[in-house]
Amino acid sequence: MAADTIRLPDRPPSPDIAVGTWAWGNQFLWGYQPGLDSQLQATFERAVELGFTLFDTADSYGTGRFQGRSESLLGQFVAALPQERRRPLTVATKLAPFPWRLGRRGFDRAFRASRQRLQGKLDRVQLHWSTARYAPWQEGPLLEGLADLLERGEVTSLGVSNLGPRRLGRVHRRLADRGVDLASVQVQASLLAPEALAPGGLIEVCRDRGITLLAYSPLALGLLTRPAAMPIEGAAPRRLLASRLRPALTPLLACMAEIAASHGALRDEKPDLAAVALNWVRAHGAVPIVGLRRVDQVESAAAARSWSLQPAEREALDGLSRALTVRMPANPFQSA
Repeated sequence: MAADTIRLPDRPPSPDIAVGTWAWGNQFLWGYQPGLDSQLQATFERAVELGFTLFDTADSYGTGRFQGRSESLLGQFVAALPQERRRPLTVATKLAPFPWRLGRRGFDRAFRASRQRLQGKLDRVQLHWSTARYAPWQEGPLLEGLADLLERGEVTSLGVSNLGPRRLGRVHRRLADRGVDLASVQVQASLLAPEALAPGGLIEVCRDRGITLLAYSPLALGLLTRPAAMPIEGAAPRRLLASRLRPALTPLLACMAEIAASHGALRDEKPDLAAVALNWVRAHGAVPIVGLRRVDQVESAAAARSWSLQPAEREALDGLSRALTVRMPANPFQSA
């Protein structure tokens, strides 16, 4: 180790499945209302009981007047736990590089606000997206500021989000040059967005550098959770997306149902497709971040951890995924 390398605390081991809280406060896609808060708290408490340890949020989660609601709810729920239950948890938030957040101190106010909403339990801070495509000069100083937080011990780990393999390599080198460890990169990855997990993709960069790949939207906004004949319920944008994509998904969903049944993965006595989708991500070496809003969803995600895809099953799903003529919309802020 170089003489000037900073010694940082060891990171906790990567979880097999992480919990996402994007829907907590989001009316546009998920129909959030404050009346759901008790349900969300029960969901969180059951997740902790069943051993989920990584909870992911962001300072921009929550639509309209519910901006920041996800962090606030997560902070309340964590604070209500006994100390022995809080200690093993990793609470991660993402800070958005809005145009007015500039310079090495550009995230200072946002970080303090997030920490306050999270009631002091903030373990990992993440850059929400790369500015490389539209304001490359903005990103470097913001990353340096996040690294400063890690060095000062205000967080225990540092992550990034929506970076492709080339950008991730550059960011990793930049941080490594000052002796700072990069814990994770978070990108969209699912059977309907498989690029990051494909050979030569982002997952290989992560393996080479010891970075955990966190896969958000592993269930493709619910499109991978029920047979093609069953309608997608909820907000209009999700129904519109489903109407466009689902006609092409019948062979994939049928294969997923067969795999679920062969492993005894059932939900309401029907094949649990969500478990297959999560285990496909895990089979590629990534950690899926599954959005949980109900206790039964927690039970399903926990049950998925008890089994794994066979190599032949993963290969069959890989082939069907590659053959699809439809894909999830790409994040417009995703860098190359």
